[in-house]
Amino acid sequence: MRKYKTQMADLAGGDRARFEQLVLVHLPAAYNLAYLLLRATSEAEDAVQDASIRAYRAFDQLRGESAKPWLLAIVRNVCYRRLQDRKRGRNVISLDEALLPGGLARGDELAMASTERSPEQAAVLASDRTLLAAAIERLPPVFREVIVLREIEELSYREIADVTGVPIGTVMSRLSRAREELRADMMRVTKEDSGNGL
Repeated sequence: MRKYKTQMADLAGGDRARFEQLVLVHLPAAYNLAYLLLRATSEAEDAVQDASIRAYRAFDQLRGESAKPWLLAIVRNVCYRRLQDRKRGRNVISLDEALLPGGLARGDELAMASTERSPEQAAVLASDRTLLAAAIERLPPVFREVIVLREIEELSYREIADVTGVPIGTVMSRLSRAREELRADMMRVTKEDSGNGL
């Protein structure tokens, strides 16, 4: 995160203090979205930095005080552009990305509030979080983004519609489909896991 603030400090002009106050506070949310769309730490960092610079240059276009959906829309556009470039540039998938469960680089955003738990309960919760993160990563990008924006970043349907540029009905439909796919994926993995037991 320090890298982005340094980059912003290098830019001249505009109301940098207001930009930092309204926009830069949402960099963790921007990173979450970028990582869950791109599924690569370095690419997500680059995408957030690119989006931050674009947001700074277009800061005068921000209307109102709600910068989070505005920034996430820019991050989303940058990520989709990178996904298109990736698809065009190569048809090869890294074995590391394809075979290893990446989990969330910043898994603390999905971590549940800690309470006194037994070691067994903690192990089950950790396993569930890992399974959920892997299931989210397997979703198609259009479903992954609505899950991230709604369930992790807690945006309203209207804000998600603004970020993604689709009608609210489409957001609701995608969210419903994403939840169904997550549920089915989790049930399949749980069933396979229990089949591999005793």
